[in-house]
Amino acid sequence: MSDSESDGFIMNDGGSESEGYIQPVKAKKPAAEKKAPAKKAAAPKVPKAPAAKKATTKKTPLASKNLPNESISEDDFDMENSPVKAKAPAKVVEETDEDLGAGPSAAVPANKKSASEVYQKLSQREHVLKRPDTYIGSVEAISQKMWVFDEESKGMIYRDITFVPGFLKIFDEILVNAADNKINDPTMDSIKVTIDREKNTISVYNNGKGIPVEMHKKEGVMIPELIFGHLLAGSNFDDDQKKLTGGRNGYGAKLANIYSTEFIVETADKVNGQKYKQVFSNNMDKKGTPKITENKKGEEWTRITFTPDLPRFGMTRIDDDTNALLMKRVYDMAGTVKDIKVFLNDERLKIKGFKQYVEMYVNSASASTSAEGAAINKPPLVYEAVNKRWEIAFTLSEGEMKQVSFANSIATTKGGTHVDMVSTQLANKLLEQIKKKNKAAPVKPFQVKNHMWIFVNALVENPAFDSQTKENLTLKSSAFGSKCDLSEDFIKKVAKTGIIDNVLSWARFKQDQIMKKTDGAKRSRVGGIVKLEDANHAGGRNAKNCTLILTEGDSAKALAVSGLAVVGRDEYGVFPLRGKLLNVREAGHDQIIKNVELQHIRQILGLKHKETYTTTDSLRYGHLMIMTDQDHDGSHIKGLLINFLDHFYPSLLKIPNFLLEFITPIVKVWKGKQEHTFYTMPQYEEWKAANNDGRGWESKYYKGLGTSDSKDAQKYFADLDRHRLAFDTLKDEDRGLIDMAFNKKKADDRKEWLRQFKPGTFLDHDIDVVPISDFVNKELILFSMADNLRSIPSVADGLKPGQRKVMFATFKRNLTKEIKVAQLVGYVSEKTAYHHGEQSLASTIVGLAQTFVGSNNINLLSPNGQFGTRLSGGKDAASPRYIYTAIPRMTRAIFHPADEGLLNYLIEEGMSIEPDYYLPTVPLVLINGADGIGTGWSTSIPNFNPIEIVENLRRLMRGEEQEKMNPWFRGFKGSIERIEQDKYKVSGIIEKIDDKTIEITELPIRKWTQDFKEMIEEMTTGTDKVPATIKDYEEHHTESTVHFKLHLNEANMKAAEAEGLDKRFKMTTTLSTGNMVCFDLNGKIRKYTSAEEILSDFYGKRLEYYGLRKQWLADELNKQFERLSNQARFVQMIISKELNVNNKKKAVIVDELRALKFRPFPKKVQAKDAGETEAALDEEDEGMASDYDYLLGMAIWSLTVEKVNKLLAERDAKEEELIELLKLSPQDIWNTDLDKFLEEWNILLENDALALKGLKPKTKGAIKAAQKKKKRAAGEDTDDEEDDFKPKAAAKPRAKPKAAAAKTSPVKTSPSKRDSTNVSEDGVDVKPPAKKVAAVKPAAKPKAKIETKMELDDSDDEMYTIPAPKASTAAASKAKPKATISVIDDDSDDAPIKPKAKAPPKKKPAAISDDSDADILPSKPAAATKAKKAPAAKAKKVKEESESESEFNDSMLVDDYEASPVGPKKPAARAGRGATKKPAYIEMSDLDDDSD
Repeated sequence: MSDSESDGFIMNDGGSESEGYIQPVKAKKPAAEKKAPAKKAAAPKVPKAPAAKKATTKKTPLASKNLPNESISEDDFDMENSPVKAKAPAKVVEETDEDLGAGPSAAVPANKKSASEVYQKLSQREHVLKRPDTYIGSVEAISQKMWVFDEESKGMIYRDITFVPGFLKIFDEILVNAADNKINDPTMDSIKVTIDREKNTISVYNNGKGIPVEMHKKEGVMIPELIFGHLLAGSNFDDDQKKLTGGRNGYGAKLANIYSTEFIVETADKVNGQKYKQVFSNNMDKKGTPKITENKKGEEWTRITFTPDLPRFGMTRIDDDTNALLMKRVYDMAGTVKDIKVFLNDERLKIKGFKQYVEMYVNSASASTSAEGAAINKPPLVYEAVNKRWEIAFTLSEGEMKQVSFANSIATTKGGTHVDMVSTQLANKLLEQIKKKNKAAPVKPFQVKNHMWIFVNALVENPAFDSQTKENLTLKSSAFGSKCDLSEDFIKKVAKTGIIDNVLSWARFKQDQIMKKTDGAKRSRVGGIVKLEDANHAGGRNAKNCTLILTEGDSAKALAVSGLAVVGRDEYGVFPLRGKLLNVREAGHDQIIKNVELQHIRQILGLKHKETYTTTDSLRYGHLMIMTDQDHDGSHIKGLLINFLDHFYPSLLKIPNFLLEFITPIVKVWKGKQEHTFYTMPQYEEWKAANNDGRGWESKYYKGLGTSDSKDAQKYFADLDRHRLAFDTLKDEDRGLIDMAFNKKKADDRKEWLRQFKPGTFLDHDIDVVPISDFVNKELILFSMADNLRSIPSVADGLKPGQRKVMFATFKRNLTKEIKVAQLVGYVSEKTAYHHGEQSLASTIVGLAQTFVGSNNINLLSPNGQFGTRLSGGKDAASPRYIYTAIPRMTRAIFHPADEGLLNYLIEEGMSIEPDYYLPTVPLVLINGADGIGTGWSTSIPNFNPIEIVENLRRLMRGEEQEKMNPWFRGFKGSIERIEQDKYKVSGIIEKIDDKTIEITELPIRKWTQDFKEMIEEMTTGTDKVPATIKDYEEHHTESTVHFKLHLNEANMKAAEAEGLDKRFKMTTTLSTGNMVCFDLNGKIRKYTSAEEILSDFYGKRLEYYGLRKQWLADELNKQFERLSNQARFVQMIISKELNVNNKKKAVIVDELRALKFRPFPKKVQAKDAGETEAALDEEDEGMASDYDYLLGMAIWSLTVEKVNKLLAERDAKEEELIELLKLSPQDIWNTDLDKFLEEWNILLENDALALKGLKPKTKGAIKAAQKKKKRAAGEDTDDEEDDFKPKAAAKPRAKPKAAAAKTSPVKTSPSKRDSTNVSEDGVDVKPPAKKVAAVKPAAKPKAKIETKMELDDSDDEMYTIPAPKASTAAASKAKPKATISVIDDDSDDAPIKPKAKAPPKKKPAAISDDSDADILPSKPAAATKAKKAPAAKAKKVKEESESESEFNDSMLVDDYEASPVGPKKPAARAGRGATKKPAYIEMSDLDDDSD
C-alpha cells in the first residue's frame, strides 16, 4: 500500500480480523485467529483514487474520549497494527468532516454498519488533523525542563515549562524555512519575527530571493499556492542534489497551514516583477484567491503570517512558557545562521554569531549556581569554528552529558549523530591525556562525556531525522558531506578547563564507594582467610596490644609460628604474603579491588577506606610487623607495604610504634662457644677486616628466613627487643621520598636519586627507630641498584649478572660436552651463589643459546634441542630437563682464556664467583643487543653486524674515525632503514605475485610467525566490526623461515594496494637507538647516544687489558724459564753427584738447595698438583708443601741425560717465546684474536646458508679436515713428532686403558685421574692437546705460531706457553712439542698440570669439594696410557663420577678450538688444528682437587 493509499485508511478492528466481516450471530466471540491472513490480502483492494469524506469508524473507548493526539504513524496505519478486542463486537462511531478531531458522538452498534461503512479513506489533510503525532508531535500539553529565553535576564534559562510540542513544531517549520532561504540566497540578511500574543498571530519575514510568482506548468496552480497549500509539494525531493536546508518530506509549512485558522502567504518576486498574497483559512480547507500585484520596486522577500488553531492544541492563548520557548528559537536563528540580522517584535537581537549565542547558556549556568549561595567562577568556554559547516563549543558539565545542537538551524534537542561524532572524538582525545596522567584510572569514553557540555552548529547534506519533529539527527556521519576534525589547539584548551581533573575526581569517588564495600571492621573473628594465624585477643578489648606479623611467604610464616611458642598466641597473629605486594600507587582500581592480598590485610587489620586514624583503638591489631628476608627483595617488600599505608592510610604511619620490622641475621660466625651475628653485609665485612679475614671462624649465610630453623626462631623471639625494630613516625619529607620511589611518573627523580648512591651504603640496625627517610635512602636504594644491575647489561661484556654467572659456570666446568640444561642450572646455582628461582636461571640459559632471527646474532651456548623458534619468539622452547647445551667454538673465540687471570672475581658467601665483568674480544652488547627495565632506567639496544664492529675496531687501532653502524640481525632478509637520527624502519618482505595473490617471505624483527598468522586468520574470518579481507591463505614456512601466500579477491587487492601492502599487513616496525643504557666500565649507569660511542668506550678498556695480558704472559714465561733452568741444573747436579739427596732428611736437602741459590717456587695448591710432566712420587704428603717440591718431586727416571737435554730445550724455547712476545704490541695480539673470531663467524654464516638449503652444517671433523688440507697446501706438516718421553697413546685409550698403558714408553708415569702428561719448568702440569697425543711430532714449521695457555688457579707458577717462532736445533725441535703439550684443553675447568703417581684414596673427596670441578674434566689420552698403575676399580669409579674423566675425543670442542696466538699473524698456521695447535685453557679452581 502506498503512502497515498494508507494516509487516510481507517478500519474498525474491534471484533474480527477478517476483512470487513462482522459476525451477525456470534457477536460476542472473538474472531478466529486463522482468519488473520485474509486481513493482509485486503490491502491491494483499497481504491487508489482520493476518497470522498466518509464517516470514520472507531472503537467504543475512542468514542467516549476523542483525544486530539490519538495518532499513529503513516506506515503503521493499517489493519495489522490496529488493536484487537477479543471479547465484544466493535461499536462504530460516525463522524462528519466537521467532527474530525472534535468531541464524542453517539455510538452505533457495529452490526448495523455495512462493510463499506466500516472501512474509510481519509484525505491527506484529514489524516494530518486526525493523527497529529505523525506530523507535528503531540498536541497535548507536556511539562519538562527546557532551555528557554528569559526576558528579564536577557539570557537562556533552564527551567520547568509547560508547552505543546505540536504548536512549537508548526512555528519551527515556518522559522526554519526562513533560515533555509539563507542557504539558497546568500544575499539574504534579515529575519523578522513578530509574536502578537493579543491577536494570537505569528509573522515570520525574511528578505532575499522570494518565491517565484508564476503558474506551475505541470500542476496548473501558482507556485506559492503549491508550496504552502498542497501537501507533499516542495523543492526537497531531489536526493541527488546535496542540500543544506532543513526541509525534506514536503510537509513543513503546510502543517502550519493545516493547524491554523488563517494562513497568509506574501512574497515579492523580483524576477517576475510581481507580488503575491494569498489567504488560506479553516485549516487549509479554504483557499482564497491569490492577489497578484506589480512589484514596482523590485523587492525580494517572503512573509508568512498565521493564526494557530489554538483549540486543536488545547490552548486558549500563547502563554508565557510557550512565548519564552518561541523566543528562544528566534535567538537560535541569530546564533546559528551566519551573517544575518534577526529582529524579534521589531527589536534587533544583539547576538552576533554562535560563540556569543553559547555564552548566553554559560552565563546563565554560572548565574544560577551563584544564586544558590555559593560563589562560583564563570565556567571556561572553548570555541572553535572548525570549518564553514561546523562550529563547536565546549564547557564543563557536572556529571551529566549536556548538549545544545543544531543541524541546518533545526534545534536537535535530543542530539543525534552530529553530536555523537564530536563528543566521541573529544572524549577519545581526552582519554589519552587522562591515561597519561593516571594510567590506573578506570575511565571509559562515556564517563568522560558525562563531564562535557557540547554545543554544535552543523550544516549537513540532506539531513535525516527520526521523525517529522526533527529532534534527533539520524543521518550517518559518513554522509554529512563534511568532517569535523577537532584541532590539537582545541583539545589542549579543553584539557585545561579542568575536565581531566573532574573525570579523575569522579573516578576516585566511584572507587571510594566500591572500596568502602570491602572495609574491615573491629570484630573478634575474621572468616574466610585460611592462612591467617589470628591472635586470640585480636578485635577484642586488648586488640591495641596485638601485633600482626606479615611474613614473606609460607616458609617465613612457619618460622614465625615456631617463634610464637616463646611469646604465645594471644597477642601475635601471622599472615603470609604471596610474593611482592601490589604497588597501589600506580595500580588500577580493578587491580586493587581484585587483589585478594590487600583486601585480606584490610579485613585482618579492620581498616576502613579513607579513614583517618589517631589511635589504633578501632583496629583489630595495634601493631603491624614486617618479617622478610634480609636481602634486596625483602627490602622491596617492606617498601611496598609502606607505600600501601602511605597511599591509603598515611595517618597510621604517624602513630608511634604502629609499623615494625623483624630483623634476622644475614651472617652468623662462631668459634667454639663464641658466636657473632651480623645483620648487614657491610658490618660483616668490617668484622672480617678486623679479625684476620675471619680465619679460624666458621660462618653461615642466612640469605632467606627459610635458612633459619625452629630453634633459631625461638632464639629470635626470646630476644624480641633485639630483633624488633620500629619505624619512626611519618614526616612530610618522608611522603615525598616514598612517592619518588614508587610513582612511575617520577622516573627522572629516581635517576637522580640513584646517581647519588655511594657504594657501601647500608642501614645500621643498631638504633631504636628507623626513620622512613633512612629506610628509603639506605635500604630501599640497595634494591633499586640491584634491580638495575639485574636488568641492565655492562658495556664491557654485554651481560647481565645472571648471564655472567651462567658463562662463568660453563667456563669453570669447561662444557665441551653437552649437559642437560636442568643439570647446568644446579651447577650454576652451586658455583655462583645464585639466589633466585631455578626457572629464571633456566630461561637465562635458554636465552643465551637461542639462534632464531631476532634473538642473538651469536649464541654463547649451543642449542642442542628445542630452544625455541621464531614461530613463537622462543616461547616454544622445551623443558630444561629435555634439552642440552655446551660451549660452542665461537664462545672461546670471544672470551679468550688468557684474559681470565686479569679479571676481578667477586667473593660471595666465602666463595669466589664470577668477575664483575668479562672483556670479550668484541663488544657483545652491540652484537647481541639488550633489553631491560630497572628502577628509574630501562635499556633497549638493537643487534649490530659483527663484521662492521670488527672493521670499526681496526679503524680505531689505526687512529681513524669510525663509520656509522646500523642495526643488523643474523638471518634477517628484510630491510632496516634509518628514518631519523636514532630511529630505524624495519620492513619485512611482501610482494604481489598476481592480481589475487600476495607472498610474504619475511616479517619485521620480533614479529613472530604465530602472532602474524593470528592476524591473518582474523582477516580471513572477519569479525563483527571488520569484514573479511582475505579469501584464503597458504603456509609454506619452516621453524626458521617465513612464507605465507595470501589469496584476495580483486576488490580487496585494490583496497590493500590503495592503503599500501606494508600498512595493511603491518609489515613495518620501528627500532630505536635512543635508549641505549649500560653500566659503564666504572660501574655507573650511563646513556649512550650511539653504537659508535659504546664501541669507543669498550675499545679503550679492551686495549688496556691486551697490554696487561702481554705483561702477564711475559712474567709467566720468565717464571717458567727460571723454573726450567733450576730443574735442569738440579738434574745435572744429581747426575754429576755435586748434590746428593739420598738418605737425607728433607729439611737438610732444602737447606742445601737454598745454599745453592735454587729459587723457591711457593705453592698455593695441594702437593699432588705441584710437579712436572712426569708423575711425581707422592709418598710424603706433608713434604710436598715445600717450596722446592718442583725439584724434589721429580720422578727418578727424570735423572737422565735425555731429561736434562729436554729441560734445556724447553728452557731455550721459553726464552724464544719471551723474545717473540716482547716484539708484539697489544694491537697485534688483538688483531690475531679478531682474525680467529672472524674465522669462526664465517663458519657460522656458512652453516646458516647450508641450513637454509636443507643441508647439514659442517661437522667438527669436516672443519678440521679442511684446515689440515689448507695447511698442507701451505707446505706445513700437520703431524707432530712424539716426544722421547711422551707415551704412545692408543687410538681408543678409554675403551682399553690397560692395553694403552702397555704401549707407554719405558719412562712411566704414575696414574692420574687428571691425565696430564707433561710438566712445565715450574712443576705445574700442562695438558696435551686432546686425541692428538699419539701423533705428536716436533714439526718445526708450525712452531712459528705463538700459542697461549693460561691456568687460573692458586699456583702462581703456572705458565702461559709461547713457543719460539723458529727452532733450528734438535733440542728446540723437542721443546716445541713440549710447549704444545703444555697447553691445557678448554675441556677441563680445573684440569691439573700434572698427574701424580698413586694418588692416595683419601684424596678422592677433593674431587667433589666446593673448590674443585675435577669431576667434570675429560680425561686426556695420555692418562689412559698411564692407567696401568691405577687400580681398575678406582679408575672406573672416577669415570662414573665425572664426565671429565671420559676420554677427550672429537666430540669435545676444545680440541677444535685453536688458541689465539700472540705472535705475528700466519694464516696458514692458524688454519690447522693439529698437535701444533695449543688450545687455550683456563684453570679456575684449586689443582689439588683434580685427583678425583
